[in-house]
Amino acid sequence: MALTLDHTIVPVHDKEASAQFFAKIFGLKVDPPASHFAVVRVNDTLTFDFADREEFESHHYAFHVSDDEFDAIFARVKQAGLEYSSDPQHQNKGQINHRQGGRGFYFFDPNGHNLEVLTRT
Repeated sequence: MALTLDHTIVPVHDKEASAQFFAKIFGLKVDPPASHFAVVRVNDTLTFDFADREEFESHHYAFHVSDDEFDAIFARVKQAGLEYSSDPQHQNKGQINHRQGGRGFYFFDPNGHNLEVLTRT
């Protein structure tokens, strides 16, 4: 049997606002709440379950997307006025990378999580 990630809990300061932000940037929809989580379905097998926490460490979430999805997500990031960078340390602000012949960039969500979007793994 192949392992499939079913869900992950994303610690945030405001679960509803964070789920809405994530869904808007990635072109997704917020699902009905599950227990005390604000839920966003990422794909057929994975949900991000946003949970309120007072304190937490920043996490890194990377998303492999098609070229068309990249263009749409990148446009929404720029439209939202979010700072982005070509590297995970955010040294090359305002740039994207072209690793493996693809494109990629990093940006922070309002909770300080480092989100990565890439077209080639």
